[in-house]
Amino acid sequence: MIATYVLLCLTVVATLTDVSQQKIYNWTTYSGIVIALILSGGQTLFASNVYSEVSFGASLTGLAACGGIMLICFLLFQIGGGDVKLLAMMGAFLGLEPGIETLLWTFVIGGAMAAVILIWKIGMLKLFKRIVQQLMCRFGVGVWDELSPDEKQQLKIPLYLAPAALAALLIVQFEAVEFLF
Repeated sequence: MIATYVLLCLTVVATLTDVSQQKIYNWTTYSGIVIALILSGGQTLFASNVYSEVSFGASLTGLAACGGIMLICFLLFQIGGGDVKLLAMMGAFLGLEPGIETLLWTFVIGGAMAAVILIWKIGMLKLFKRIVQQLMCRFGVGVWDELSPDEKQQLKIPLYLAPAALAALLIVQFEAVEFLF
């Protein structure tokens, strides 16, 4: 179970640097991936869960799956490269299923955080009005007004995925879903 505590520490470090400096450093993610593979190799080699709960093969699968999904998100949605490496690292520590579950919780929590920030900055009524206007335009009922430069600037919010990933890790690793629902 050494891997759980190492992953938790690395994710806390990534969260702190992401929030304070808007950066997740390579030394955090790359060293984490190497440590995850070493610990899972120890689990496979010595058949002991002291090092890690996942085998070396499961660690590689989690790394590839989470890293691959995040790479697609990087290419399509322009998320940060540090976020890609962070969630790939988490997949290496957790394996395939818990890694994907953590990734999905990260998206849910990150999306909720973004919605809260938008509501806080723009206001619920104004945001709701723009959403309804957009929907009406899609159905051919209304005309879409172009956003002003000020409105465009308000929509450019920094999204920190590391805190969302930390919360997701706590939910998945410590089975906190039961407490949420």
